[in-house]
Amino acid sequence: MMINWLDVIKRANFGNSKPDKRVEKTDEEWEAILSPSQFYITREKGTERAHSSDLCNLFESGRYACICCDTELFDSEEKFQSGTGWPSFTQPIKENVVDYTKDTTHGMYRIEATCSTCDAHLGHVFQDGPPPSGLRFCINAIAIKKVKSKFRLVTIGGGCFWCTEAIFKNLKGVSQVESGYSGGRTRNPTYREVTSGLTGHAETIQITYDFSEISFEDIIKIHLTTHNPTTLNQQGADKGSQYRSIIFYRNNEERETAMRVIKEVQTLYDSMVITELKMFEAFYKAELHHQDYYNNHQDQPYCQAVINPKLEKLKTLYKDKLKTNTEEG
Repeated sequence: MMINWLDVIKRANFGNSKPDKRVEKTDEEWEAILSPSQFYITREKGTERAHSSDLCNLFESGRYACICCDTELFDSEEKFQSGTGWPSFTQPIKENVVDYTKDTTHGMYRIEATCSTCDAHLGHVFQDGPPPSGLRFCINAIAIKKVKSKFRLVTIGGGCFWCTEAIFKNLKGVSQVESGYSGGRTRNPTYREVTSGLTGHAETIQITYDFSEISFEDIIKIHLTTHNPTTLNQQGADKGSQYRSIIFYRNNEERETAMRVIKEVQTLYDSMVITELKMFEAFYKAELHHQDYYNNHQDQPYCQAVINPKLEKLKTLYKDKLKTNTEEG
């Protein structure tokens, strides 16, 4: 999921898509369960004093939920230090968890962000955020609370993302796999731009996984043994820098783990493993027709000739890591 400024403006002007389940209470009911400051911010559209919360400097893994209704709104992976004095995020965790409304109070034109489940005022959205969205969700710390999450993200590349996506969708503990582009120089590249080699991006997948079921180490090992990490800018007949073998780490622990796994799998190859290690910066989701490509085109020659053998290798090497037929793929 990737929201942009045009999406925000469109929804602010023409309405938002509401979730099926909504929480509606009277002011009296909200006052009974919220503190005075929480009620002022979320129900009366107040703004807390800048730099009044330690939440601005909290970046540990987890998610942030609405203080009123417990709906999960933001992930710590999308949190950044904006220096504004309010917690800042590049985007919400899902497209429809936040609603947008035009706000012309105080002589300004702004876009208000509210919880789509209970209409709690959260803050405002601005166009001065970092890649990949370029947005800054400026959120009142009082309006959200930190909650534990069992999910984490990992971004990797190893040839055509149709192949890597198909492989990792089959693993236990993997809840979502999206195909996209990472490691380049431009924002929001298209497939045509990436295949030209001029943007510097690699075809990558971004995996959402439950770390209680599968570890980062397992994912990296499977990644390095289901594609050829010894060929420079090439996987089989697919040639170009966009097909390079690459692992994006998000912290030093992941970097050290990836280096250790690379050293371990080196014994499986006669040639040197040349997988690139790079600090994660941004993931740009690829066009819709690239998503879930294998499942939608299993009869295509490329899928049969290239992806099917990779899936058979996965089943041979990691049978115990695969989802059962009853698990969602």
